[in-house]
Amino acid sequence: MARYIFITGGVVSSLGKGLASAALGALLQARGYRVRLRKLDPYLNVDPGTMSPYQHGEVFVTEDGAETDLDLGHYERFTGVNATRGDNITTGQIYKTILEKERRGDYLGATVQVIPHVTDAIKTFVLSPAVDAEGVEVDFVLVEIGGTVGDIEGLPFFEAIRQLGQDLPRGHAVFVHLTLLPFIKTAGEMKTKPTQHSVRELRAIGIQPDILLCRCEQPISEGDKKKIAQFCNVRPSAVIEALDSASIYQVPLDYHREGLDREVLDAFGLLASAPEPKLDRWQGISSRLAQPDGAVTIAIVGKYTGFKDAYKSLVEALVHGGVANNVRVNLDWIEGEVFEGDPQIAAERLETAHGVLVPGAFGERGAEGMIRAIGFAREHRVPYFGICFGMQMAVVEAARTLSGLADASSTEFGPTATPVVGVMTEWMKGNQLETRAVDDDLGGTMRLGAYDAVLDPTSRIAEIYGSATISERHRHRYEVNVGYRAALERGGLKFSGFSPDGLLPETCEIADHPWFVGVQYHPELKSRPFAPHPLFKSFIAAAVEQSRMV
Repeated sequence: MARYIFITGGVVSSLGKGLASAALGALLQARGYRVRLRKLDPYLNVDPGTMSPYQHGEVFVTEDGAETDLDLGHYERFTGVNATRGDNITTGQIYKTILEKERRGDYLGATVQVIPHVTDAIKTFVLSPAVDAEGVEVDFVLVEIGGTVGDIEGLPFFEAIRQLGQDLPRGHAVFVHLTLLPFIKTAGEMKTKPTQHSVRELRAIGIQPDILLCRCEQPISEGDKKKIAQFCNVRPSAVIEALDSASIYQVPLDYHREGLDREVLDAFGLLASAPEPKLDRWQGISSRLAQPDGAVTIAIVGKYTGFKDAYKSLVEALVHGGVANNVRVNLDWIEGEVFEGDPQIAAERLETAHGVLVPGAFGERGAEGMIRAIGFAREHRVPYFGICFGMQMAVVEAARTLSGLADASSTEFGPTATPVVGVMTEWMKGNQLETRAVDDDLGGTMRLGAYDAVLDPTSRIAEIYGSATISERHRHRYEVNVGYRAALERGGLKFSGFSPDGLLPETCEIADHPWFVGVQYHPELKSRPFAPHPLFKSFIAAAVEQSRMV
């Protein structure tokens, strides 16, 4: 039977519970254990798909098409285990399911209450079968509880995991609490009181943490460790120091050095029989990140550049591409609207970039600036990578400037006489027809999850992949209009990949450009530190070549 590790957070949000969970999963995996990670999100939204990127950050899409929390991206990148829609649940999903059951009469007239109905639904989710890619039951399920202890919306989740601590066999549940030890510079002291209060709040709910993972800016003295242990009712060895790391890929090594994985295994009574961890690959990637051979600059022209978490997987995929080429990737974040005034601004801002990337987005704001950036990259032969919206805007730019379709646009921005991008209402997923209407609800109605694509075997992108058939994850409502294929290809923009039925353009490229590729899908979602996505690896390689020419 799987053992369960519950990770909670206290004092403040944004301490890095998701990263800590992923790092712990990686450490257990390095010891030969099978792991699966799950996330409980207390917000009332059914999923983050309709939430503003500025509030929630990136929406991470799984292979099976679930729109989930960005922490699931950390889980996949650190463990290599693909998440599913069964690995993330929200209060909204739980209440939606319970209310649907109540309306059907499934509760047979019972009064529906938070306890037991909501907490039972949470427990059912947590205890649902957890298997790896081969269908083998995992050894550990790590469950991260979103939010901070004390948040009113999180109370049903804390109550549910409290109950699970008693429901599971003895020795099958461990509670890890991530907390903050602030350093007061004017006093020159580290303060333990916020952590004490956070643990007291957790214990008032009925949960006694086994391990405290303490985020801090300064090393924790032995005296402070003993003080925290005494007031929080844990062993001194269970007070784990979590200083800021040089990179997120250094975190597993730092946590291992501080004894996190040993303390977890000891709490389960498994330390004596546990294999030693094999951390060679983590040491290797940390070394390459710390000692690159050079650097390139990538200009990211987007809509949400003021909040980097909106592009979390993209940032990490670029890092992976840098690791593959042994270079540091510097990012120049640019709001698309910046380029919508004086055309000279784009030229001045982009002239030092070794590559230009336009990522996914929704809506018209900043689109003309992105089109201008794409035009600069095309005309000045700077490597260009368009992802989802970035491919669509590349098509609009090519239609206007190469194919003579001056009023080309997307119906996402309103009615247009030349809709080179528009809503596709029917498409095939495997052998199944999927449909949507223009006026459908926004939530869950996009083309979501993994779809196959067929590439022209003579194309650059097929050469990059090393294959003419691929599967990539999608998240978009609008598609490139295949009806304009002939006009666009006459202008020089080649469509080199399509859905298996030939209706939906998946990739485009310009053959006589050093590196100009657009993709309708989100390749960043499948990039891993130890298996960089081939497109990012190739894009950064092209940027390296560009850096030698500047």
